[in-house]
Amino acid sequence: MEDSDEEPPLAVEINDAANSNQLTESYELPPVGITVITGYLGSGKSTLINYILKAQHGKKIAVILNEFGEELGVERAMINEGEEGDLVEEWVELANGCICCTVKHSLVQALEQLVQRKERLDHILLETTGLANPAPLASVLWLDDQLESDVRLDSIITVVDAKNLRYQLKPNPDSSSFPEAYLQIAFADVIILNKVDLISQDDSGAVLEELEKEIRDVNSLANIIHSVRCHVDLSKILNCQAYDPTHAAHLEALLKENKSLTTKGLHDSEVRTLCICDAQQIDLDKVRLWLEELLWDKKYGMDVYRCKGILRVRNSDELHTLQGVREIYEIVPSRKWRNEEIKMNKIVFIGRFLNEEILLQSLHTCIVGTN
Repeated sequence: MEDSDEEPPLAVEINDAANSNQLTESYELPPVGITVITGYLGSGKSTLINYILKAQHGKKIAVILNEFGEELGVERAMINEGEEGDLVEEWVELANGCICCTVKHSLVQALEQLVQRKERLDHILLETTGLANPAPLASVLWLDDQLESDVRLDSIITVVDAKNLRYQLKPNPDSSSFPEAYLQIAFADVIILNKVDLISQDDSGAVLEELEKEIRDVNSLANIIHSVRCHVDLSKILNCQAYDPTHAAHLEALLKENKSLTTKGLHDSEVRTLCICDAQQIDLDKVRLWLEELLWDKKYGMDVYRCKGILRVRNSDELHTLQGVREIYEIVPSRKWRNEEIKMNKIVFIGRFLNEEILLQSLHTCIVGTN
């Protein structure tokens, strides 16, 4: 149990009658951003959630907790026992205006109920304790037809324990499975390096620098935030627009120092970041086939977790953005190319068994004029 000494925030139960009076047509409202929170057991996810639920930030934030989570103080305040001892879903409104619920069955249904509330939500946080790999959940929230008009995936936040991260990244000699911490870091858009106060003061600077290097070896795209007890500036973790195809500036900033994103000195079997670039125009249909061979068929034996990029497409004066999570990807036109810009294709891959030479050679088959 994490942070068991914390008292749950004051909660007032919302009855069904109140809920029914607050429903409205969701199509009238713009999509609500969803942030997925993941992290290794004991990293501080519960602390982050309790901090958000207690803070006077003036935002209407809904927090969804799943039934597999650690025993949060706030969770104990929300869950009752049914007639046969089953957990009962219950909506709870907190003193600072946030809303909480636990989800037993349909996440989609819970999200629909949230966005239909009359009182406008600013954001939704989804806690994923017990889920080692956030990719399937991210895929559902990102491009699910049933949800896309109501909510949008904003970002994935991974909380890591500064004191124990190195141990969590070490393979277990008694297990054939890959360390969960690698997956959680690989899929993150924001990484909260928590408990930095527990690092020895004598060499904390060097240790934290080395920890950041280890994180960037796995995922060079994520923004890293240091924290003590997960006290962070909410503006740095909410409304990141990491999956917004119209927010090209975010991708462009990440890809500006493109070659420095490629991690060197790692074995191909380790999770790493790799970036490929080419200035020639590409055929969009060929790129789609290329990506589907990479992501769906694993044609070259590479295991791609995420990919992000900007593309120079034939017969288009628009910069196209690429986003991919596991087998799901999206390519959309984002904005016009600027006159002063160098038009290029830049794609960042995060995964295992990545081979830069093969990726670049296979991308060349998408260049206009090649067979």
